[in-house]
Amino acid sequence: MPIVTFLPSKTTIDVTVGTELLDAARMAGVEIDSPCGGKGTCGKCTVRMISGKVDYEDLGVLPPSAVIDGFVLACKTKILSEDISVEIPQQVGRTNGKFGDSCADADLVRHELLPRVWQYDPLAVKWLLNVAPPELNDGLSDLDRITLAIQHDWGKKAVNYPLSVIQQAADALREENGLITATIIRRPDCYHIIDITSGDTTTKSYGIAIDIGTTTIAVQLVYLPLSKIVATKSDYNDQVDCGLDVISRINYARRPERLKELQDRVLQTINRLILQTCEVGKISPADLCNAVVSGNTTMVHLLLGLQPEYIRLDPYTPTVLDVPYISAEDIGININPKSWIYVSPNVGSYVGGDITAGLLCTDLVTDTEEVNLFIDIGTNGEIVVGNSEFLMTCACSAGPAFEGGGIEYGMRAARGAIERVQVDVESGLAIVETIDNAPAVGVCGSGMISLLAELFLTGWIDAAGKFDRTRESAAIEIDGRAGYYTIVTADESSHGKAIRISEIDIENIVRAKAAIYSACALMLEQLGMDFDDLSTVYIAGGFGRFLDLEKAKIIGLVPDLPKEKFVYLGNSSLVGSYMVLISDEFRIKQIETAKRMTYMELSTDPSYMDQYTGALFLPHTDPNRFSNVLAAKKKRCGQ
Repeated sequence: MPIVTFLPSKTTIDVTVGTELLDAARMAGVEIDSPCGGKGTCGKCTVRMISGKVDYEDLGVLPPSAVIDGFVLACKTKILSEDISVEIPQQVGRTNGKFGDSCADADLVRHELLPRVWQYDPLAVKWLLNVAPPELNDGLSDLDRITLAIQHDWGKKAVNYPLSVIQQAADALREENGLITATIIRRPDCYHIIDITSGDTTTKSYGIAIDIGTTTIAVQLVYLPLSKIVATKSDYNDQVDCGLDVISRINYARRPERLKELQDRVLQTINRLILQTCEVGKISPADLCNAVVSGNTTMVHLLLGLQPEYIRLDPYTPTVLDVPYISAEDIGININPKSWIYVSPNVGSYVGGDITAGLLCTDLVTDTEEVNLFIDIGTNGEIVVGNSEFLMTCACSAGPAFEGGGIEYGMRAARGAIERVQVDVESGLAIVETIDNAPAVGVCGSGMISLLAELFLTGWIDAAGKFDRTRESAAIEIDGRAGYYTIVTADESSHGKAIRISEIDIENIVRAKAAIYSACALMLEQLGMDFDDLSTVYIAGGFGRFLDLEKAKIIGLVPDLPKEKFVYLGNSSLVGSYMVLISDEFRIKQIETAKRMTYMELSTDPSYMDQYTGALFLPHTDPNRFSNVLAAKKKRCGQ
């Protein structure tokens, strides 16, 4: 079999003839970005052949001239019978992401919306029992006596025991003369016992809230008796190397071995973060007796190893919306193996449990008559509008632009990413701020929004996102029909290359913002309403937390409304998961909320394209929608 050597790490692996180079890298543990899911459309998996021949008949987005210099796309290159050496370029923005390891997101939610003390009622409880000793001729088994003790305290319901728990019973009862701690899952029809230990171990009662985002995953360790958040940890979803958005992941998962890889990657991330939180709390993962998982419909399917292909095919039918309770060992989450995992209910193909969890942090699930808007901004934009009488929801494919995908120097929010930009009106030159004040590596989503807003306000780009060719600036280069803007010169960047943005990059960002704005506008139009009729606009998602609201208005990502109407929620999916973890009342509220949500499929609504086309300009084709933005532009340009 041919041997593949990856440089500069010098990692080697034997593979069969015909293996894709991207798959060979995965098998060798070598990370190569593939934001488009292996379709050959993003160019981010470009590698350089050092020695040996490969089959690169399909060049994807690469021009033939690049192949002459030895460059190929890993996802479109197959290995032949001879040994090869491949150089892997440095992967931009792979480490040091901008993550918060605190419970700050919970602080963004109004206190009255969080569970009160009397609402603390976790699904799993550790209960101390003093079981009567056995007596000769009483006709009772050990299990019978445990059942009687549980029913004495909790009521006459059936009690179920898995075999592993039955195997623990005899020794546990006799070790401390009948004093045991039972971990009980309380269901409406029965009590399900997932663990029995000798003595009083009620203080070792912890749960975990898990938010599975397309780009990032966050977990929160909670001490259940007091509903106290012990630790919060976040990291990039290890699946990002296989595609930046859900469609790319679905495409990647078509082959069984790749579906298994995606499942392994998300579990790898979750279990790594669980272990980190347990280290902070100085506990064992075995002490975790309950977990709540929230994620979009595709992420849930990939976690469970379910084929997501039919989510993207008409009539857009997922395998499951309401996931039944599954044990931790069945899924592969490393906590108490018999713990039950509650998965937040999904609503439609592209509106999942992350949204039904996030809504718990808003007035949309209260008895208010005021109409509110909820926007979760990410690679997939989810929107909900409504009040106590109705809830309408939809999702739009914003694409990976806000996460750095499809942008030449785009990157995720990591050390060295440009996150804020100011543009001089006269010279057109940029002043930038980077994450951690490190030398610039690329531009993250918030930086791109800031840059576009500044270029538009100062008149260096027009409403169509084209550079003003009548003015001269050292930052702008026109090459035929193409235009480029240098944000940071080669001398100032970390890698010795100028960091720039092209008119094609700008077009990708405009498309992303247009998808979100037009989805909101369409739902309101269907209800006979306008943005001015809204009481509150909730902005959710990790990206939304770092969003500069005024800059987002300038490019037309969010409506031109007074600042006081906007509320930042941060990672509402994680906060909502915490609320469900500790409160049966909020679990029931979430299920009821999911049932009353009306899902709108945008791809089948002809009006959506009209709204989308109108939003493909900065800030919009209708000036009346953004009168404050246009007034600010005139003032900035001295008009």
